Amino acid sequence: MSTPNTPGGRAPRPQQPRTATARPAQAPRTAQPTQGAPRQAQPGRTAQPVARPAAAGAKGAPARPGQRPAQQGLVRPAPKAKVRKARLLVSKVDVWSVLKLAFLLSVALGIITVVAAVLLWLVFDVAGVFNQINSLVATVLGNTGTAFDVKSYLSMGQVTSFAVIIAVVNVVLLSALSMIAAFIYNLASGLVGGVSVTLTDD
Repeated sequence: MSTPNTPGGRAPRPQQPRTATARPAQAPRTAQPTQGAPRQAQPGRTAQPVARPAAAGAKGAPARPGQRPAQQGLVRPAPKAKVRKARLLVSKVDVWSVLKLAFLLSVALGIITVVAAVLLWLVFDVAGVFNQINSLVATVLGNTGTAFDVKSYLSMGQVTSFAVIIAVVNVVLLSALSMIAAFIYNLASGLVGGVSVTLTDD
């Protein structure tokens, strides 16, 4: 039978009351550890103690190996330098270098000779040595009528020229002799090994 209230003659289905289905309770979320907070130990792992380094400025803390305690007011003296010694052997002498050095030294000696001769003549003249020599010669020879004068034989020009000649001869002789001496030294050092010299620092 169809009821007049429903179209098509179908009876309405009875509505079932909806029951509230209970959802499974979720586990409460644990707050995440903030920075600096100790982490919770995970299961299966044992918590290992973390050794914190001792404060650097703590009193009574032992010094680390390799670090020297600061010493204030102490200055170490500088170590004394050792005296170095070097033993050398002069086995050969350059003949040309010896000749040049001897020539220069002989020229200097010749100049000193000329200057010394001129100064010596001037000193004798000022001191009156030539007059005393003239009077002595006149006394020894007697009154011969001719006066003896030393300056006529040893004038300043003559003394200077004689000193120059001696200086030139000395330059030639000293240069030649030094060159011959260097050559002889080289021959002798080849036989005996030369002269040994020890040098040290000041």
